[in-house]
This record gives sequence, structure tokens and C-alpha cells, in this order.
Amino acid sequence: MDKNSNNHDESASPPTLTTRQGHPVTDNQNIRTVGNRGPSTLENYHFLEKTTHFDRERIPERVVHARGAGAHGIFEAYGKAGDEPVSTYTRAKLFQEAGKQTPVFVRFSTVIHGTHSPETLRDPRGFAVKFYTEDGNWDLVGNNLKIFFIRDPLKFPDMVHAFKPDPVTNVQDMERFFDFVSLSPEATHMITFLFSPWGIPANYRQMQGSGVNTYKWVNQNGDAVLVKYHWEPLKQGIKNLLQQEANAIQALNFNHATLDLYEAIERGDYPEWELCVQIMSDGEHPELDFDPLDPTKLWPTDQFPFLPVGKMTLNRNPKDYFMEVEQAAFGTGVLVDGLDFSDDK
Repeated sequence: MDKNSNNHDESASPPTLTTRQGHPVTDNQNIRTVGNRGPSTLENYHFLEKTTHFDRERIPERVVHARGAGAHGIFEAYGKAGDEPVSTYTRAKLFQEAGKQTPVFVRFSTVIHGTHSPETLRDPRGFAVKFYTEDGNWDLVGNNLKIFFIRDPLKFPDMVHAFKPDPVTNVQDMERFFDFVSLSPEATHMITFLFSPWGIPANYRQMQGSGVNTYKWVNQNGDAVLVKYHWEPLKQGIKNLLQQEANAIQALNFNHATLDLYEAIERGDYPEWELCVQIMSDGEHPELDFDPLDPTKLWPTDQFPFLPVGKMTLNRNPKDYFMEVEQAAFGTGVLVDGLDFSDDK
């Protein structure tokens, strides 16, 4: 507001400085360190965001998830986690009231190949959801498959390099792919999914989504539980392709998934997913034969059932692909009050 305006309200609160996710900035002058003169910590989210924003004015092709499509929609909360009030587990505002709606934007993607690569390739798919909540943005970043190749992030760049095209021939080499996999036994579970029909979703509408990693929910009393997120297609169902079916589609159309999503929304056939969570008490679990913080493992549903907490409907296509889809950025560190991190590496 113009400070010289006659309509200036002296009692109005001053504008709040926020991050680009809409979170209030509590200190714009100092970073967090270990002690007064100690090293800085990786918890300096505002500093890291501020610096990366300053450094990057142009958007190069993403290293992974370069090929993507997106759409806008709404998330409607059930107010419950299964049969329990959701407030038992989390104080996150977007979940509390039955019928409460939160705007969302979703970007779907393939992983390894470039911006104009075929959408029929055998590859995990990205499933990233941005919730525009009253407390700022929450990014639920995940894939279509519920597990991952590795459990230690130190291996991630090596994994991607092994799966990417060969630096000499610029063609993906499965010997490089399986060389990495054979030396990383924890990848076996993921490979059994990837080389089954689950490795080629029929399109973006008819695939599941997962947060993959383990997070925490925190309630009003500060009590925490471990949580896994799962997106389950509703009316459109789940559909995957056999290799020969994918080959036939690719021969005629390598943009089929992007077009399928766009055309479905244009004709009013809005895709829907139910958000389900698995919940486990926070702490040691010696009774389990796996580590619940290990992203290469599934939580058995007979012990930790899927609890529905809300429904997402995608009902609006982007009007400017570059501005709305290509410039969309998601981060696993973008949480809101009531959501937290576990010790998952």
C-alpha cells in the first residue's frame, strides 16, 4: 500500500516476510550455527532457498524427472484417519475438518531420460503434489512405486549416473544399470517391481503414488507417530502396460501420457486419488524383521492398514506449460506445522 495513501490503516499488521513456499521468516539476518562460532547446519532452509534463488535465474533441464506433465486441483480432507479423528495423530490444519478443501498442483514425470523422451519407457514415475495450505506450502514428493532402489543417499548420484545414457555413446546401457544393481543388493525389491508390468504405467491418471520415505505426524500435544503416504486411484482404477503394448503405443505416440491427462481433464473426466496413510508408533520396533525407516521395504498392510485421510481431484489444466509445469519446483524439506521428518536417511 502507498504510505501516502489517505486510506492507510495504522492499526493494520505489517506485511509478513515469507519464503517462496509461503512460510513466515523468523530471522532474515542470521543463519543457524552449532554454537556462536561453530559450523552452519543444514537446517538453514531459508538461507539455502534464498541463495539458490539468487544463483539460478534460468531453469536447465532437470537431471532426473525432466519429462513431466501437470494439473491443478483440490484436496478434500475427511477429518479422520480411518475411523479415528485425524487430530489424534496430527495438528496439520489441512486435515482437521471434514470437507475442508486445499488447492493443489501435481507434476507427474518419467525419471531417467530427457524432456522429449517417450512416456512408454520402463522407468519409475514421479508423483509430486504441492498443497497450498493456510500455513504455507507442503510438498509431498514421491514416485508411483512405493519403495526405492537405495537406502543411503550417498549412493543416489552413482545410481542416476549408472541408469543414465552412457557418456560415450549417449545411449542407456543395461550393463551399467545392472552393474550398479548387482553391487547394491538392497535394490532387488525395487527391481522386481520395475521389471514387472508395474514398471510401465499405462498413463499418469491410472497409477498409484507414494511418498516412499517415512515421515512423522505430530499432534497438538507434541506426540509423534511414523507415517507413510499412499495415493490410490479411485474411479479411474490402476492400469499398467506389458512391454509389447508399450512398444505399440510408442510407435505412434511418445506423448501419450501427457495427452491422456490433458484430454481427460478437458472433457471433464477428472481423475481422483484417495490419500491413505500407514501409521506406526514412533520408536524402536524390535518385533519387526525390517527397519520401518528403510525406503527399500514395504510396511505390511495386515499390520499397518491403509487409513484414508482425504481425496484429491485434478480439475484444471495449465494455461502456460512452462510457467506452471516446467517452473514448478518441489522439495522434500517443504513441510507445514504438524508434519515432520523421521530419521529416515
